[in-house]
Amino acid sequence: MEKLEVKNLNHHFGFTEILRDINFTLEKGKILSIVGPSGGGKTTLLHLCSGLLDVEEGEVINTFKSSSFAFQEGRLLPWKNVIDNIAIGLLAKGEKKSQAIEKAKAIALKFGLEEDDFEKFPKDLSGGMKQRVSFARALVVKPSLLFLDEPFSALDIGLKKELQTHLIEISQKENISILFITHDMMEAIRLSDKILLLKADPGHIVKEFDYILPQDKRDDKFVYEESAKILQDKEIIETFELNSLEIK
Repeated sequence: MEKLEVKNLNHHFGFTEILRDINFTLEKGKILSIVGPSGGGKTTLLHLCSGLLDVEEGEVINTFKSSSFAFQEGRLLPWKNVIDNIAIGLLAKGEKKSQAIEKAKAIALKFGLEEDDFEKFPKDLSGGMKQRVSFARALVVKPSLLFLDEPFSALDIGLKKELQTHLIEISQKENISILFITHDMMEAIRLSDKILLLKADPGHIVKEFDYILPQDKRDDKFVYEESAKILQDKEIIETFELNSLEIK
């Protein structure tokens, strides 16, 4: 069975301790989010799990057959148009260019891009369009594991919900596992099978929250109600420094 297993993971930048004793397992077909305040080590943890940073202490065991990454910014190649940006991963895997282009066009349409957008370059795209391209590029290669680094944070509410719906549909259809980081509790509740709460200085996991209801059954009412509940949790209040707020 494919899985990502993190054991006794610690990390330092120089003399600064960033992460301490991180342990969790992401199973096949599950969505796991890591939430916490800015500067708490979430991105560092994601980079260690994805291999973008070397593991110094502890273990990251990844038995997934393939993986891809969508970042907070689109990180598109400025000299390539929309379709060429989406197709780049397929070409790197050795697919014929004609097949790669057809797959890129198909998934671009699925993510709400128009045919008129296909020949545009990143400089001509809005922030939302860049994120559509970024998601399409990450998913067109059909990864077993998808890493997401706060990819919805700069999007308006409507586009955020639209892309989240696409992500849920694809993850269920393709049985993709997802590890993503966010500071948005509502986003985590809408998408996750399990939420890990990462407290800062240094980053360490202080609590887990599990959700059984399938993501496509979680309407706004469910998300709002669960958000109200979770914001009353002592660890959430302390981690996000909500002590000065009156939470009812």
